[in-house]
Amino acid sequence: MRPSIMTRAIVSATAVAALAAGTLATAGTSFAAAPQAPQQATSAEAFGTLATDNLGLSITQAKNVQRWLAKYYGYTGTIDGVLGTNSWKAMQRFLAKYWNYTDLIDGNPGPNTIKALQRFLKAHYGYTDSIDGIAGPKTEYAFAKFANWTGTI
Repeated sequence: MRPSIMTRAIVSATAVAALAAGTLATAGTSFAAAPQAPQQATSAEAFGTLATDNLGLSITQAKNVQRWLAKYYGYTGTIDGVLGTNSWKAMQRFLAKYWNYTDLIDGNPGPNTIKALQRFLKAHYGYTDSIDGIAGPKTEYAFAKFANWTGTI
């Protein structure tokens, strides 16, 4: 006796449903992503100062400083408003010439660069805090005054 078309359709549909249910039931375990190894947290201090540091300056103020550095202290990079390594190298050349910066000309605005910058800002732009190598709000405020002045020359 031959099964009817209706019987074959019911059997086929049941088989497909059973296979799909079985596949879905095991998908959670057979295709699950392997657990990832825990990531070790790192602090910014582990890597030192960032390659770019505008010390609170706006893009326009930083462009002013870059133009000034290009005119007087050998900055040859793009006037893009981002004080990167080359901007800071030029600033270090200025600070070494006049403000007792004696560290490497490496483009890293670390504590010695900030100390020399604070000496300069204290003498000319109203910086009133200690020469501590930490670019806090008073350093940023005085640096912004300097940046605004460089926009006028």
